[in-house]
Amino acid sequence: MLIRQKEGASGRLDELYPSVMGKRNGWLGGDGDQWERGPYWIDGLLPLAYLLDDKELIAKTKPWVEWAINSQQPNGYFGPLKDYPHEAGLQRDNCQDWWPKMVMLKILKQYHSATGDPRVIKLMTNYFKYQLQQLPKFPLDHWTFWARYRAGDNLMVVYWLYNQTGDAFLLKLADLLHKQTFDYTNGFLHTDMLSQPGSIHCVNLAQGIKEPLIYYQQHTEPKYVEAVTKGLADIRHYNGMAHGLYGGDEALHGNNPTQGSELCTAVEMMFSLESMIGITGNVSFADQLEKIAFNALPAQVSDDFMERQYFQQANQVMLTRHTRNFDQNHGGTDACIGLLTGYPCCTSNMHQGWPKFTQSLWYATTDQGLAALVYSPSQVKAYVAGGQEVTFTEETTYPFDERIRFTLMTGKALNPIKFPFHLRIPAWCKQATVLVNGQPFKTSAGNQIVVINRTWKSGDVVELRLPMHVFKNQWHENSISVERGPLTYALKMGEEWKTVQNDKDPIAYGNQYTEVRPTTPWNYGLIDVSDTKLPQTAKVTKKESVASYPWNLDNAPSEIRLTAKRIPFWQLYSEMTGPIPFSPIYTLKAEPQEEIILVPYGCTTLRIAQFPVIQN
Repeated sequence: MLIRQKEGASGRLDELYPSVMGKRNGWLGGDGDQWERGPYWIDGLLPLAYLLDDKELIAKTKPWVEWAINSQQPNGYFGPLKDYPHEAGLQRDNCQDWWPKMVMLKILKQYHSATGDPRVIKLMTNYFKYQLQQLPKFPLDHWTFWARYRAGDNLMVVYWLYNQTGDAFLLKLADLLHKQTFDYTNGFLHTDMLSQPGSIHCVNLAQGIKEPLIYYQQHTEPKYVEAVTKGLADIRHYNGMAHGLYGGDEALHGNNPTQGSELCTAVEMMFSLESMIGITGNVSFADQLEKIAFNALPAQVSDDFMERQYFQQANQVMLTRHTRNFDQNHGGTDACIGLLTGYPCCTSNMHQGWPKFTQSLWYATTDQGLAALVYSPSQVKAYVAGGQEVTFTEETTYPFDERIRFTLMTGKALNPIKFPFHLRIPAWCKQATVLVNGQPFKTSAGNQIVVINRTWKSGDVVELRLPMHVFKNQWHENSISVERGPLTYALKMGEEWKTVQNDKDPIAYGNQYTEVRPTTPWNYGLIDVSDTKLPQTAKVTKKESVASYPWNLDNAPSEIRLTAKRIPFWQLYSEMTGPIPFSPIYTLKAEPQEEIILVPYGCTTLRIAQFPVIQN
């Protein structure tokens, strides 16, 4: 995925989107776009570049980093200084807004982690002194409201710097930032915000969900943990969808499976979950992170990582330029696949998804061990047992396969070495098995961490087996999703793709975009099967090997076949599925039964992922 990003838009956005990412950008000292979009791109490009150790990509990030560092003023301010009049396609005002600098702070934190450049510590120290002085006069929402909702990102970097320097003033600044940030703790615990459509912007919610837990690091009061737990549960209950996200197009918009979910929501919710896992080690956060990464994210970006979809729908049967029942409609382009369809924030921000996911597979633990809490093929070098370096290689085709193999390598001088190795058992797994060097070590139910505390030698192998069964979840109007392991499965549909040249409004929505129409029926309901009988009823088939790029219909590594019936009265409405029938449906005895094929959600473009249920 990282190499695909390098060869796609992540590595080439300056060429593909030169009006914003070219030399005129205000974060390169120009008179062009100077708000969030430039920093958004680098926030994904920089970790991508250093993870791949790619000199060409690193060189692309350097001018942005250098300009940001060199822009610092004597009073500590950094970033663009001058506003410009409106120009189509650019954001050239509000240069002093607190919000875009929060993105650049995330970039500089990562840049320091990759290079150790001491200038980052100096810049942040001086800028945070400036913030402490200025925020009482110019609070977070002085220029725009975005910073007030997103300041958890600012707070996170303040704590990171405190852990580097120990400067006491940073904790004062942290309290001030928390006080000026939208009160998510109270919002989640004591208001009806998450049950009310339109109450909060979808990306603000994705970024803000972590703020109580970020602050909890300084003030360990239970209410901050409780707020996030309740917040996630209420998002699921009132707005949740089968792909792991929620209806927010752009404001919060309920759980009807035709409501949109913004691509920025996917990558920002992933980053929030990654941040919260690092603080808590909570298994459910890791489960949800995988749900988004392995379902919503690949479904919303084109195979070549050149284009994307602004809003995705859990039930999505036609991608055309058309006004839909979204809170925001950008010329009707929100569902079309393109570089700039919908709104360009996602063009700029989608690049952080996979790189930061990669950075968040492994965690240090307080017992001087190592934790693998999120699963993907990877290799990690880490320090354990008081500073001894070890390497683990993780081999797997998870989430499509049940087996994950970890091989330990140590230097000769370290043989043997004692430390604990932590493994997450996802909540969906009924009984996991852990083997060490081929010998059974433990069986474990889901939703917990297994710790292997032993003396290791180089070459030791741990195998984790996570048996995946087919199960269902219930959603809007009692519809159900069919799931297996961390994957949601969706109806496999025939697709007709058409490129449209956009002569109408190319500055806003790009020179061209793609529309996709169905060539096969979609209006199916699943025959009702009890939870206990579903694993036997569902026919699961798997390919012998998983393609290096699994996320399309041709390469889908697995299928589930189930019995269904067409629902004649469930028809198109406004070029999407009409209102989903309430389940169960009792009136379809005359309709013939059919076998339908479901494939992993992330492999689909058109789909039904939330099915009505038919009583047979």
